[in-house]
Amino acid sequence: MSRKITCFDANWKFMLGDYPDACLPDYNDAEWRELDLPHDWSIEGRFERSNPTGGSGGYLPAGIGWYRKHFKKPDGEVVLLEFDGVFQNCDVWLNGTHVTHHNYGYIGFECDLTPYLVEGNNVLAVRVDNSEQPNSRWYTGSGIYRHVWLTQASETRVAHWGIFVSTPYVSKELAHVKAQIELTKPADIVLAILDPSGKVLVEQTYSSKTSKFVGTMYLENPELWSCDNPVLYTLRTRVIKDGQLEDEVCTTFGVRSICFDKDKGFLLNGIQTKINGVCIHHDGGAVGAAVPEVVWERRLKLLKEMGCNAIRMSHNPPAPELLDMCDRMGFLVMDEAFDEWKIIKAKGDDQIARYGYGQFFEQDCEKDLLAMIRRDRNHPSIILWSIGNEIPEQSTSDGWKIAKRLKELCHKEDPTRPVTSACDNIKADKNRTTEEFLKTLDVVGFNYINRWRKYAETAYTDIRYEYPNMIIIGSEHGSVGGVRGDYSLEAEPGSWWSFPYNSRMIRAEHLLKQTMIYDYIAGDFMWTGIDYLGEARWPRKNAASGVIDMCGFPKDGYYLYQSIWTRKPMIHIFPHWNWKGKEGTVIPVLCYTNCDTVELIVNGRSFGTKCYEFPKQGMTERFGHYDLPILYATTNDLHLSWDVPYEPGVIKAIGRDRYGIVQAVKEIRTTGEPTGISLSFDRTTFTGRGEVAHCEIRVVDENGDTVPTAQNEITVAVKGAAELIGLDNGLPEDLTPMKSPVRKVWAGMALALIRATADQGEIVVTVSSPDLESTQAELHIYNK
Repeated sequence: MSRKITCFDANWKFMLGDYPDACLPDYNDAEWRELDLPHDWSIEGRFERSNPTGGSGGYLPAGIGWYRKHFKKPDGEVVLLEFDGVFQNCDVWLNGTHVTHHNYGYIGFECDLTPYLVEGNNVLAVRVDNSEQPNSRWYTGSGIYRHVWLTQASETRVAHWGIFVSTPYVSKELAHVKAQIELTKPADIVLAILDPSGKVLVEQTYSSKTSKFVGTMYLENPELWSCDNPVLYTLRTRVIKDGQLEDEVCTTFGVRSICFDKDKGFLLNGIQTKINGVCIHHDGGAVGAAVPEVVWERRLKLLKEMGCNAIRMSHNPPAPELLDMCDRMGFLVMDEAFDEWKIIKAKGDDQIARYGYGQFFEQDCEKDLLAMIRRDRNHPSIILWSIGNEIPEQSTSDGWKIAKRLKELCHKEDPTRPVTSACDNIKADKNRTTEEFLKTLDVVGFNYINRWRKYAETAYTDIRYEYPNMIIIGSEHGSVGGVRGDYSLEAEPGSWWSFPYNSRMIRAEHLLKQTMIYDYIAGDFMWTGIDYLGEARWPRKNAASGVIDMCGFPKDGYYLYQSIWTRKPMIHIFPHWNWKGKEGTVIPVLCYTNCDTVELIVNGRSFGTKCYEFPKQGMTERFGHYDLPILYATTNDLHLSWDVPYEPGVIKAIGRDRYGIVQAVKEIRTTGEPTGISLSFDRTTFTGRGEVAHCEIRVVDENGDTVPTAQNEITVAVKGAAELIGLDNGLPEDLTPMKSPVRKVWAGMALALIRATADQGEIVVTVSSPDLESTQAELHIYNK
């Protein structure tokens, strides 16, 4: 039989706590909670300072939990179960027999259920032990937090993660498509390349006398995969034995070439391409680690609109569907295996090293690294394997030996991609990264080079002089960050992470200019693209280092990167203009733009035209000759600023090009008092159970404008065939449980996530507030 893959997420039972007899098939689970996967029990808890996860885990609970599922015996010679991710220390039983144990919570694993199945009813039991805390950086979630898949297959089939497609030769006229296939038993193989519409372009039949096979096909006039044109082909692999189809697997891939060069940085299909990247963590804010696909889709669209073209999966392997989206949407990816090797990092509020991947590194590192590479190697989006983030062994005398072993393992499984590690101590006085460690890496990842002494000013320029043959990428550097809607002009006392709103961008701008202008710097991944749970200090539940908050609402810093990374004319001005009681007080008004000049007008009065120029225009044919009109820059920064005495009214920014033609206009105005609630959905219809909609909630004045200072309490009620799965406002200090239907908006906004619970039906969403007029919306489920 050809394989059949079924989503195995529905109709599980769950109980928090440890129940050793729950592995037995006749255990009574009638009182257990019924749910669908993916599931994260930590996000269902309360934020408490006493929770052992501490700030590393966002002050949420962890512990031990059990899952059980009853199902009929499936057909098939072989029945396999694949878990995309269970956090962590997972044991699986079928009908009372222990099937497997798996430690690492960030990578999936496969179980062969065939020997343990019985006719009729079968009982699967899964114990998840996330009780040793804190054990990771940062928030992990707890439970079976990614999808589960059931595969019915023949004994003669493609092995698990047994296909590797690469394109060793690429041109506009011809591509060599190399297919490495591993089978469970020798058989004939029919390979076909399909275009995006499903049309067969090339097909070849091979006979293999061994279980491993390598074949090359030739694709004429291929469309090359790129960030702007992410075209995907499909390799269809059919396994034939005695004339019968035994298995069929379809593998998407992209035709593209990649190269890292010490002088030119990164080249995609031979074209120099600057990596404009962000780091992201694996949680989805209000939904924790069990992230619906549409949450990532919405976030990736925002990053794409910002001009981002690359994502570092920090600091562990991501969900498979996230990589699929990167392939489809045209993002470059650094896929990262570990945040720890043998030396366990300090975590929690007391910063003591207790638990972590270091507990399992010696026994599991090769297995887990191979799993990541074999699972992910067909994604054209992936351009780098990272074997570690800020690994303490970077500074030990023999750490380079571990790096060498892991690098060689990567190269053996995938010789097409280079290997990096994100190093944070390259110029530290103590625990400095060793020369041997740096030389081991194909591409050297720099974390926070501008935090060390003179490198705060020179950054990579001295590094280039010291290491002229080194291939350099910025694997992690600070973004603008801050809390959306927070316009404080004072830093937290003694803080190196909190800056006034009118200066918090300056350090990021300095490094951004260097990264963009020097060819030898392949690019940078700024920390972070999106806020994430964890890395917090009580009473905050999350870090605020992103340019997008946990709700997916852009912060002001988002527009700094958009102004440099995109060409469509844009202007963003801030702060808001609601400063009741501060009449006459000077308020710094800031602007991010890619227009050549900006004039600021307040209540009809001009406060002058200002501009910056990046990159600066140099002379061309002769002394004093410029191709474009000269700009007389008013700053060397990447933002503009005016000091404006506050008076209620309207601020208008007018962006013009060098010839004085208006390119963009932006206004902000003083709003009235809150009077109502506005709802905006990214979808109002569902096609079935489990689909999710985002509902943006805004407190508005009588004119329908969002009130930027509003903090009204709201209640979200969902009736009908749906449920509220998360409600957040993006404020780190708000410790309201994520599943609560009641919370205050922050800076006038909140986000609700609504999930359909049936395949047909009607849904009514009502948002109310004690002092405001409530509002209501109808959603529909149509299962075609």
